[in-house]
Amino acid sequence: MNFHLEFTPKKFPKTICHPEKIFLIGSCFTENIGSKLKQYKFSVMENPNGILFNPLSIAHSISSYVKDHQYSEADLFYQNESWNSWDHHSRFSHHDEARCLLGINQSQQLAHGYLRNADWLMITLGSAFVYELENSRVVANCHKVPTDKFAKRLVPAAEIKTALLTALKELLQFNPNIKIIFTISPVRHLRDGFIENNRSKAALIQAVHEVIAETNNSFYFPAYELVIDDLRDYRFYAEDMVHPNYAATNYVWEKFVAACMDDDCQQLMKEINIINAARSHTPFNPHSQQHAKFLHTHFEKINQLNAVHPYLNFEEEKRYFRP
Repeated sequence: MNFHLEFTPKKFPKTICHPEKIFLIGSCFTENIGSKLKQYKFSVMENPNGILFNPLSIAHSISSYVKDHQYSEADLFYQNESWNSWDHHSRFSHHDEARCLLGINQSQQLAHGYLRNADWLMITLGSAFVYELENSRVVANCHKVPTDKFAKRLVPAAEIKTALLTALKELLQFNPNIKIIFTISPVRHLRDGFIENNRSKAALIQAVHEVIAETNNSFYFPAYELVIDDLRDYRFYAEDMVHPNYAATNYVWEKFVAACMDDDCQQLMKEINIINAARSHTPFNPHSQQHAKFLHTHFEKINQLNAVHPYLNFEEEKRYFRP
């Protein structure tokens, strides 16, 4: 009897290769994929505003990058002895208003420049619930402001679709060649409630598939379905029973590679992984001739890879392996 129904996502008609630039935005699951991509030497920019969960904030941020929107003092507020932005993660918060604003606007400029030439945009939606201020402004981060200052609501699929399509229309005028990957985060937002979490994910899934049907060069990668329907076991969640654990994220990553990357790219990743494994090696005797030979061998291997693939950044590894 088969107790596990595995499925393999279909190969994308257009696949990622190493010289391409990948822009990632969305929930914390975005950063799981982003860290893997950086590990394999892809050119990546992730979450210039910090982690974003709801689709309205994600759409608003994409639009702001396209327009190279620059924030002013009027966009900040003071709370818990720090200056904060409703559109940004608390990692941008600072006790000095000018420093807070500088960090935000530098990130905006970098995002604008990177997105103009990006080959791929990966959007990971986490929750369809939003928190709104009295003026109906949706916030990306509540910054520990008391919850009675916000109205919480579940955004319907139609509104999500409209927001995403509006942002993507601006993006495709700005960068007509960009390709878009949508995913739904498998992280379960159980603080909203079990039923509410499922309603939220359903709204996101419905909206995303309607957006893809109306947008060229956009694709869906089923990260949510791989964890919820394929793995389908609490063994694949962390102790909080909310976040997928290391085994689950690795499983999703392997499926992502198989679906989104061509054979040449996957072969290069295997060669890069040899360097990564050697970099994490702890020598028994770092002063031995054997270790010196080990360093020299892998230093030469990096040079050989760079000769064929000059766009790969091995500066840190070169410093480590330099004989």
